[in-house]
Amino acid sequence: MRWLTRAEYLALMTASALLMLLHAGEVSWARAAVAFAAIDLIGYLPGARAFRRAGQRPIPAIYHHLYNVTHNFLTAALVTSIWGLAAGRLEWAMLALPLHLAGDRGIFGNGFKPAALPFDRVGDPERVPKPPRDGTPAAEPPASRRDPHRPAEAAR
Repeated sequence: MRWLTRAEYLALMTASALLMLLHAGEVSWARAAVAFAAIDLIGYLPGARAFRRAGQRPIPAIYHHLYNVTHNFLTAALVTSIWGLAAGRLEWAMLALPLHLAGDRGIFGNGFKPAALPFDRVGDPERVPKPPRDGTPAAEPPASRRDPHRPAEAAR
């Protein structure tokens, strides 16, 4: 993710956090915590667990789709709208959703997870090739492990 895009997400994360803090007395912190955590409890943890259990084998695409559905702003807007209709008003606690999503993108550089790529690159031994001890340049990762959005020379 490019630096300007990440900076925009960091600004959104900061604005969400500031609004929550400015209205701290009106925020239901328990609801905010549930909204913040639900994104990963539903969308990330099941896929991460399946990925780690599978070793180097592919996992079902449903885990990628579940992540992508829960980690996008359209779903957050829909959930916030339904929450607001059910509660009879919008709540400051719902700023936990853009706070989480913008933090994932701004701090960690996370985006959507294409089903053709490994679910999680953390701990993937082929993510960052280690240079050989003799000082020669590191080999390219296999094409199946390369990020399709980055040129091969930028992946090093």
